[in-house]
Order: sequence, then structure tokens, then C-alpha cells
Amino acid sequence: MLVLGASSDVGCQLIRAAAGRYGTVLAHYFHMNENLSALQAELGEKLVLLQADLSKRQKVEAMTAQVRERGCLPEHIVHLAAPVCRNERFARCDMDGDFGYGIGTSVMSAVSILQAFLPAMAKKKYGRIVFMLTAYVEGKPPKYLSPYITAKYALLGLMKSLAAEYAEKGITVNGVSPEMMETRFLREIPELVVAQNAAASPLKRNLTTADVIPAFLYLLSEEAGCVTGQNLMITGGK
Repeated sequence: MLVLGASSDVGCQLIRAAAGRYGTVLAHYFHMNENLSALQAELGEKLVLLQADLSKRQKVEAMTAQVRERGCLPEHIVHLAAPVCRNERFARCDMDGDFGYGIGTSVMSAVSILQAFLPAMAKKKYGRIVFMLTAYVEGKPPKYLSPYITAKYALLGLMKSLAAEYAEKGITVNGVSPEMMETRFLREIPELVVAQNAAASPLKRNLTTADVIPAFLYLLSEEAGCVTGQNLMITGGK
């Protein structure tokens, strides 16, 4: 399994929950943190760390070359990587810094990595690919998140296109779209916005990683072999 954005709260929890299914887990990260260090201590040699800035094509290509050199081409790929979410008015968003960086990190990296590994999956007629999307790709999104939402809509389109193209090859491509989760990803979102979102939920709280991980585990499993092109919404009834 290859997890892109493994240092995130979801990434670490997913790897911890799924590690028993795999002989090797390839874990991409941009910045090392305590959670990923702890996971490395737990899993030892099973966890192979891959550092790369996904916004830079050369770094992505170097990472895929490193995977090839190890001879452990992934059959399961989970794409979680995204820039930290922050509130900003559209007129103040920078074309390169906000939109360009977000699309490069989230979308173009996925294109490059999947072009590197999908041919081998297609040859084996087997593969599982899961994208982290967002509940905001359905219905009316919140204000002031245009770079983030634009990148997620692009990933949704990529997911559906790949699902249609590779269904005959035994490869499933799906998305998981959670509502707001209480993770470090929200550290630049105002506390008032986070609290208001929790109050508006039927659960009277925001989601946690524990609410979301089972969806990834299912879509990576053999039981989901006939599920492809689906965007699984996790909203707590909102």
C-alpha cells in the first residue's frame, strides 16, 4: 500500500488500522512529525518512509523512481495529500501560491503517481485507489475556501474518469468525502467556524478520524471489488 500524505492524522490512523493486511506500507510525507515518528517505531521495517514535496514534479518523479528501485510496486494507493485548509476571500487568493500550489499538491501529483503505477496494476488486472475528497463537492460549499474546493472538484473528476477507464482491468477507483473533521488540518481555520460547524451537525460535533477510517478500509478491501467510481459521503446526517 502507498499512502500519500501519511503524516496527516487520517494517514497515520489509516496505516495503523491497515498495516496487518500488508507486508510493506509505503508512506509519503512532506514534513516529519511526532505521529509519523511514533508509527515508524511501532511498525519498524514494514513502514517505508518517502519524503517529497508533491507540488514539485521533479520531486514526485524522484519518489516514484525510488519506489520502482525497491521493487515493491503498490497495488493499493490512498491519496490524502492536500495543503492546510484556510479561510480566504477569492480576491485575495494568489494564482500560484494558493490555486497553483493546491492543484499541484493535490491533483497533478496524483496524475503523475498514477501514471507511474497504473500500467502495472492494469497488467495484473487488480488495484485499489482511494482519494480523500470532501463533502463540499456536493451541494453548496462554505465561503472562502475556493482553492481547496477547486482542487477537490478536480480530484473528483479524475476519480470518476479513472474508474470508467480502468473498470475492465479489475481496478477500483473511489473517493471518501467527509464533513469537517477535528484534525490538525483545521489549524488555520478560525475556532468560531469549527464550533459553528459542530453545532450545525445532527451529531452536535465534528467528525473524527475514527468516523472516517472504516470507509477507507472497506474501499481497499476485497469486499469492495464491485464498487468503483463512487464518492462515499460521511456527513453525520448533515
